[in-house]
Amino acid sequence: MNKNIFLLFLGIFLGLNLFSQKGSIRGFVYDKSSGEPIMFCNVTIDGTSFGTQTDLNGMYNLSQIPTGDHKIVVTFVGYEKYTKNISINDWKIFNLNIELNTSAVKINEIEISADRLENKTDVKAASIKITNEDLDLVPTIGGEADLAQYMQIIPGVIFTGDQGGQLYIRGGSPVQNKVLLDGMTVYSPFHSIGLFSVFDADIIKATDVYTGGFSAEYGGRVSSIMDIKTKDGNKKRIQGKLSSNTFGSKLLLEGPFKVDGNSSFLFSGKTSYLDKTSEIIYDFPMPYSYTDLYGKFTFGSQNGSKANIFGFNFQDNVNYQGVSDLQWNSFGLGSDFLLIPGNSPVLIEGNFAYSKYHITLEEISSPLRESSIAGGSMGFDFTSFQPKGKIKYGFDVYSFLTKFKTFNSANAIIEQDENTSEFSAYVNYQYNANRFIFEPGFRLQKYNLETSPEPRLGIKYLASDVLRLKLATGIYSQNIISTISDRDVVNLFYGFLTSPDDIPLDENGNEYKHKIQKAKHIIIGGEYDINLKMDIQVEAYIKDFTQLTNINREMISNFDNEFIIERGLAKGIDFLLKYKNKQLYLWTVYSLGIIQRYDEGNVYFPHFDRRHNVNFVSSLTFGNNNSWKADARWNLGSGFPFTQTQGYYENIPFTGGINTDYITQNGELDVIYAELNQGRLPYYHRLDLSLSKTIEISKNTILEISASVTNAYNRENIFYFNRIEHERVNQLPLLPSAGISLKF
Repeated sequence: MNKNIFLLFLGIFLGLNLFSQKGSIRGFVYDKSSGEPIMFCNVTIDGTSFGTQTDLNGMYNLSQIPTGDHKIVVTFVGYEKYTKNISINDWKIFNLNIELNTSAVKINEIEISADRLENKTDVKAASIKITNEDLDLVPTIGGEADLAQYMQIIPGVIFTGDQGGQLYIRGGSPVQNKVLLDGMTVYSPFHSIGLFSVFDADIIKATDVYTGGFSAEYGGRVSSIMDIKTKDGNKKRIQGKLSSNTFGSKLLLEGPFKVDGNSSFLFSGKTSYLDKTSEIIYDFPMPYSYTDLYGKFTFGSQNGSKANIFGFNFQDNVNYQGVSDLQWNSFGLGSDFLLIPGNSPVLIEGNFAYSKYHITLEEISSPLRESSIAGGSMGFDFTSFQPKGKIKYGFDVYSFLTKFKTFNSANAIIEQDENTSEFSAYVNYQYNANRFIFEPGFRLQKYNLETSPEPRLGIKYLASDVLRLKLATGIYSQNIISTISDRDVVNLFYGFLTSPDDIPLDENGNEYKHKIQKAKHIIIGGEYDINLKMDIQVEAYIKDFTQLTNINREMISNFDNEFIIERGLAKGIDFLLKYKNKQLYLWTVYSLGIIQRYDEGNVYFPHFDRRHNVNFVSSLTFGNNNSWKADARWNLGSGFPFTQTQGYYENIPFTGGINTDYITQNGELDVIYAELNQGRLPYYHRLDLSLSKTIEISKNTILEISASVTNAYNRENIFYFNRIEHERVNQLPLLPSAGISLKF
């Protein structure tokens, strides 16, 4: 009797176990002509609800698939549909790498974008993904797309000018924005002439810009993250691009260097000769020049595992003849790898990197100033795929050295040489329910000065097929500060310091709670698909910078503290409306923001507090085979705050000390300033246009001719005002340019 009952339960158990037998399938999707991974293509099991998208590496993973025979289907716009019959075995991982052929059939409409599909599977609060194709939608300068131009149209991003301009992201200053290139930290991502970044647009695979509320995977900054991934070189053939225009020239070369089809190289170099051509072409001296180099080697295996070795060298120079000479150099060398274990559901990634940044400024009126930061990092990430989501966890180690030397207004030397290190560990869990996507996470950031526990949370509610609501929040910290003050309006000298141990007391004479900078973010928003071609996104945000360390610009002696502690509050709302069909792309952004700083009871608006900002972008393809393309961008921004002039007086410098005859000595004209940033500059607006013609010489040889104009109606936007000489200096005037490029 008992034996029969045992056999009955055993039979039921085995039957249920057999009924629930499941397996997994994973692999990579590649472009057959180049071997480059294809991002965001759809991978489904025909006749079932199982489906996913490929990631940045072109990888897909489907788990908990019932055992048996199935048909896998892979689709992506511009490629032929791929199908294959497969057999899933119990608890086994079926590995399948796929190559897609380019479609010979012209697709009339792009009905569902990869970005829209990603919106339904990820929280993506305060996040914008930029692909290589996106960069071409903004007016080019001399025919060359650039990340700096695209960054300026992102909701919540404020750009302070064409010359020496910086990007301020939802209330955060540039030092509070972390920029990663293949996992390496880039300390100066934009050149002194704000039209160009250090990155070649043609090597960028994708850029994730997190304007706030980023997950536990990222840390070390209190405002934003820009994570740039470069593409691998062509694994099938040698190809490249050679271009020249009135601003500079560029060379791109890539191809296989082993016959196995899994290894490749990529090299990019671009340089500017604007300092030499501007007076001839524009009759307007622009003393800016730069050279950017990047190289990458990729070594792959048959199962999709790969390793990269890469490096960069970026140089920038601004030489105002007889006045000042500013130079900076940024160098980096690193390696990363992607490891696919044989029959394990865990994906392993790692990176090793070293980068250095050094800047000097020589001026006639003051001694040499210089700053540098150099450091190495190591990190490992592990991704475990779950039936309804994934768990990602890992750790990072970062050690760096900062050096700084300058002089204050009293000609007292200020120096800092510091060695410091950071350790961080994180875990991030993404769970996809029927209507909800939950993404809780936790990051532990350990600095020399203190340890910072940082919880993070992201939630998205899929109210319907066309409406999605989202929320993101978290605590953030950083240990790096800038050598310039947030109160400086124009300062090309941009160096780095570690957070000081000796900070001043608060207004009540008490010690501050933290030694490092801290912030809290909260973002709420929604996405609505108006139709197949148009969608709108709305996000409201608050960034509470609970503690900020700033350079003390009021320091007049060595007895004063070099730093001040402030609190900041940034709040606003951003609207983004997008429209896209087969020929026309429209992008409209309106941002309303308020940024305030609090210093010992005083409240002021920092110089980048732009209340209203509008960007309108359009891109139209037309003509035979859509070989013509016209792009336009119009930017309107309300005036920045500035400190007004209250009066002038004669300042006697007492160069002879107590023996100075102040009755007969001639003084210098000096300024009496009104309250900090109580005035507002005029509105800023600028129109940029570009037009290009593509000529297909052969299947793999394409010639492109372009013309563009920056500041098309020659708006006189103010750069700065010399109070002593009563002279206004404007931003860049109308700048026409032309270029030609050859792809082969």
